[in-house]
Amino acid sequence: MVRVMSDELIQKVFSLIETARKSGKIAKGANEVTKAIERGHAKLVVYAEDVSPKEILMHIPILCKEKKIPCLTVPTRVDLGASAGLKVSTTAIAVINSGKSDVTEIVSLMEKEN
Repeated sequence: MVRVMSDELIQKVFSLIETARKSGKIAKGANEVTKAIERGHAKLVVYAEDVSPKEILMHIPILCKEKKIPCLTVPTRVDLGASAGLKVSTTAIAVINSGKSDVTEIVSLMEKEN
């Protein structure tokens, strides 16, 4: 099930990813994100809704639920890639070290919207 997030939350997520990229550490792409989740390094996972085929990312929300890692979706992989500082799109991002940003703010906003 895909949740519809507010534009405000989506912008805060992109901002967090940009800050984590500059002052912390992120994993990019389905394979790296999967490894970060399985190893317990991920603090927050964000993946794109417009990935085709959907099977590429079907396991990510399940793994996140098992490991109790916050997981959310954004509308496009182009925007996700841009927030990660990539010139190409990406399917998923895991925030490993948030650096100067705060993951708890995003998690509390997610809970309020649900």
